[in-house]
Amino acid sequence: MQAAELRRRAARLKELRTVVEDRTASEADVQRALDGQYWIFGGRFVDEAAHRRLVPGDEVDIPLIRGDGALHIVELKRAMSLKGPLVKRHRDAWVPAAQVHEAVGQAVNYLTGLDENRERIRADFGIETRRASALVLVGHPALHPEVPEDEVNEALRTFNAHLARVEVLTYKELVDNAERSLAGDGPARGA
Repeated sequence: MQAAELRRRAARLKELRTVVEDRTASEADVQRALDGQYWIFGGRFVDEAAHRRLVPGDEVDIPLIRGDGALHIVELKRAMSLKGPLVKRHRDAWVPAAQVHEAVGQAVNYLTGLDENRERIRADFGIETRRASALVLVGHPALHPEVPEDEVNEALRTFNAHLARVEVLTYKELVDNAERSLAGDGPARGA
């Protein structure tokens, strides 16, 4: 990759980190910061679909196209301005709170709509939805200063292990992963 492109991506990533760490940033602010940045989601995505409204009544936040041609939707929720907790204590463990479950439910409903409208979507938009999957971006570990970040991440990883087509990540995890990707094998920039 050319040095100029790496610098551009690093600058956009820095802008995204600023937005996701802003306690007043809305979901729309996050979406603007992610606009045109499908590379942030990893190398398995080759493009962003031109249409966000593939099913009547549903508009996905970010429609990505995977290398195998299948759709992958990204559902954005708030980061630091999340209404309610990201995790809660249940017996001796941290578990995802209601905000996470509601966001996953929304993503599952989108996937169901895509499944039910597969033939029409393929005919109208040329997008394969049979193997569609989703990513829910929600919250930030800094919402819970009393909970170590690795425990927040572990609660979400454990939750993800029980989901088939939906993955949940915090915005911090997304940005940290993208920074590591830009830095290559070295330490994350700004870490």
